[in-house]
Amino acid sequence: MDIPWEDVKLFLAVAEAGSLTGAARRLRLGQPTVSRRLAALEYRLGASLFRRSVGGASLTGAGERLLGPARKMAEWAGEVGRVAEASDRSPAGVVRVTAAPGLAVDFLAPFAGWLARKHPGLRLEILSTLHYLDLARGEADLALRIRPPHQPELKLVHALTFDNAVHVAKSLAARLPRRPRLEALPWIAWAPPYEQLPPNPQLEEAIPGFTPVFTSDNFLVHLAAAEAGVGAIVLARVRHRFSRPSSLVPLPVDLGPHGRGAIHLVCARSAFDIPRVRLVADLIAAELERARAA
Repeated sequence: MDIPWEDVKLFLAVAEAGSLTGAARRLRLGQPTVSRRLAALEYRLGASLFRRSVGGASLTGAGERLLGPARKMAEWAGEVGRVAEASDRSPAGVVRVTAAPGLAVDFLAPFAGWLARKHPGLRLEILSTLHYLDLARGEADLALRIRPPHQPELKLVHALTFDNAVHVAKSLAARLPRRPRLEALPWIAWAPPYEQLPPNPQLEEAIPGFTPVFTSDNFLVHLAAAEAGVGAIVLARVRHRFSRPSSLVPLPVDLGPHGRGAIHLVCARSAFDIPRVRLVADLIAAELERARAA
């Protein structure tokens, strides 16, 4: 039976989003369209792929069996597209870069402005998310991540290590002891569903009964709360030429083994052969290297 790639992509979106609404958002379709196309696919296959409930959509046995081949098909579809694009030798067009919101705002957005002036034929699409997008499938061209890649189909383009430090507003720093203890600080931390992201686990490990004074699921809200003097936040001590002035000040607090961090620029190996992707990767790597020397 021939299943069109668009139907496989829709099935994967529902499986990975866990709901028709989430899949519709990912595919930029209306929820009724997703529901109608999924029903048509199930009718064609003669089997239900999902159990629908108020909480979302979970895979049936038939859906579980289809998931592995569908993921492989997605990876090969991305590979085919990249091979075709590699034949275009002009470094022009859209390059999609994914990163966490902090990096997207502080580094990638102003970098995009510089890139537009230096290379008018290139345009960045910045995908700001805390989830790792699948580079092998072509969900993005480049990624800035805290962890190095381990999949053989991914390439580490560049890495930058840096110091982390505790930062607070000047108004809060004035009320604290000269050398405050880690456990005595009012902390800003992640709210569910991101409570396992750094620095939450590290602070829980270092501080018995760790209880933050403020939580949010959005890093930019964390930053705004810190600037308002609500509490302390862990930030990378990285200065680059696009860095914006900050009202926050570092505190002399020892973060122990968590006082170091890293940024990894990652790309699918086949995507690195596309001229526009390689050019943007090289330019980002140069900026990271410049920040190392700053």
